[in-house]
Amino acid sequence: MSIAKVIEILAEGDSIEAAVQSAVDDASDTVRNIKQVYLKELQAIVENNKVTKYRVNAKISFVVEKS
Repeated sequence: MSIAKVIEILAEGDSIEAAVQSAVDDASDTVRNIKQVYLKELQAIVENNKVTKYRVNAKISFVVEKS
């Protein structure tokens, strides 16, 4: 039986995809076996009437290795 854990990461990028990838990249520095990303919240930052950045609150699921 596998055990999965979930962590919550806040990340930012120039597109939604870049923000999600940033979350995965940051999490993968210390976590292995990432399997899924669930976007809990999405935010767009607007400056001078233009969307300039996206922020995501991502829940990242990964499988825990047995020791």
